[in-house]
Amino acid sequence: MLYTNRIISFAPIAQLDRAPAYGAGCCWFDPSWAHINIVINRHILFMQEALKEAREAFSEDEVPVGAVIVYQGKIIARAHNQVERLKDPTAHAEMLAVTSAANFLKTKWLKGTSAYVTIEPCSMCAGALVLARVKELYFGAKDPKTGACGSITNIVKHKKLNHRLKVKSGILKQECSALLSEFFKKKRVRFPRP
Repeated sequence: MLYTNRIISFAPIAQLDRAPAYGAGCCWFDPSWAHINIVINRHILFMQEALKEAREAFSEDEVPVGAVIVYQGKIIARAHNQVERLKDPTAHAEMLAVTSAANFLKTKWLKGTSAYVTIEPCSMCAGALVLARVKELYFGAKDPKTGACGSITNIVKHKKLNHRLKVKSGILKQECSALLSEFFKKKRVRFPRP
């Protein structure tokens, strides 16, 4: 029996649900549970990559927002805010990532892609995600001041636009939020209000 269990523990997920048919009646496996865990872990993995970009922005004294765009399970674009460096108010992480992904795919439509962003996109970035036809948006922390994916408005779900995104928020929310809080806390210490 021990030998059977050892085989099951190393079996591919697709075969584990068949374990009882191979004489391992003591084991039970729910493949839907494994799929959910794999999906959750994948979202966390991609958000961690977006957080790496946000930390890069932080180190460059940019507002720490990072974004990655995923296609067929692989990151095809990554970016962080570069507004200060480029002296460009449109150089948000999402905008730069959309441009990079379009260049990678050699198309103006990013159909079938998912965007992972550390904070809720603003109206400009939400509009760009809609225009690019991004399929899904995952973001960490909500932005109650400029968030355009449900906080102050909802561009990505607007019924009059010709494309809407599937949206999920709260992925690594604490980490994403803490990085922004730390950045603005440092700014207030360096430049106190009169």
